[in-house]
Amino acid sequence: MSDNFYSETSDSPKTEFDRSLRPPDFEEFCGQAKVKERLMLMIEAAKQREDALDHVLLCGPPGLGKTTLAHILCRAFGSEIHITSGPQIEKAGDLAGILTNLKHGDFLFIDEIHRLHPAIEEYLYPAMEDYQLDIIIDQGPNARSISLSLPKFTLVGATTKSGMLTRPLLSRFGITNRLDYYSPEELVIIIKRSANLLNVETKDEGAMEIASRSRGTPRVANGLLRWVRDFAQVRADNIITQDVAKKALGMLDIDEDGLDEMDKRILEAIIYKYAGGPVGLNSLAVAVGEDEATLNEVYEPYLILKGFLKRTPRGRAALPSAYRKLGIDPTGESIAAQGELL
Repeated sequence: MSDNFYSETSDSPKTEFDRSLRPPDFEEFCGQAKVKERLMLMIEAAKQREDALDHVLLCGPPGLGKTTLAHILCRAFGSEIHITSGPQIEKAGDLAGILTNLKHGDFLFIDEIHRLHPAIEEYLYPAMEDYQLDIIIDQGPNARSISLSLPKFTLVGATTKSGMLTRPLLSRFGITNRLDYYSPEELVIIIKRSANLLNVETKDEGAMEIASRSRGTPRVANGLLRWVRDFAQVRADNIITQDVAKKALGMLDIDEDGLDEMDKRILEAIIYKYAGGPVGLNSLAVAVGEDEATLNEVYEPYLILKGFLKRTPRGRAALPSAYRKLGIDPTGESIAAQGELL
């Protein structure tokens, strides 16, 4: 078995996945109702046909549950899951090693599938469509092709950038399942469940306070919950109330809108240093001391979602709500003077 991936059976009693806060099945998985309904229908149909599940593509921002859903799919189907990621598959031999170790009905989960090398992606097409693997052996005049038959398997791809997938690969998945940000009410349910697993008492108001600052993302919500749990354990008799949550999150400089210190630095840089924009991503990254990819993939989506920022052909620009967020009059004549401390 290739060392580029690990596998686990659906009935493994004490896997790391079981010990985490991830829900083990569709019943405990909160949110993404339409995606869940589609996936459950696909599983039921495949079981009635006694056939392998069709290939599944999960896309959306980080932390929304793509990996969790891949595990849940595998458990619901009673199969074994093999896990790897696009950057780990460096050459065709790596992919061949993974595919030839699959058994009938197994799941292959490829995270960051948009980062697969184009040459390696070519090998996936016949594997997904015809369950055949065509391998080229040797080079030059001695080169020859060998075709291997593969068992029927299910490829589950996860990506934060579905637009970067090539059209041939995207078409082989059929339906694209896009995960969206969660509502505060959905996050409260997730936080209450996680708090129960962490053995910390959490009041509804405390859970809502955490949820409202979690950027619509379960991964962020669980991360903040762990911090608030530690705070409550040391300073609040292990009970998370609204006041306790406010004090704990205040120590992390996370405000009521879920904005942290870097979010505010981005808005301040655009407004004070670039007169509200537009400003190019490279210039903005230099101004705040952060990597371009991190700005583009981690911070900007939420700022755009909350209406603080917009992307234009000329660059990023601050919206009036961003000015108000920083306590600035958008119509003021000397905004730069208000930011002299920057």
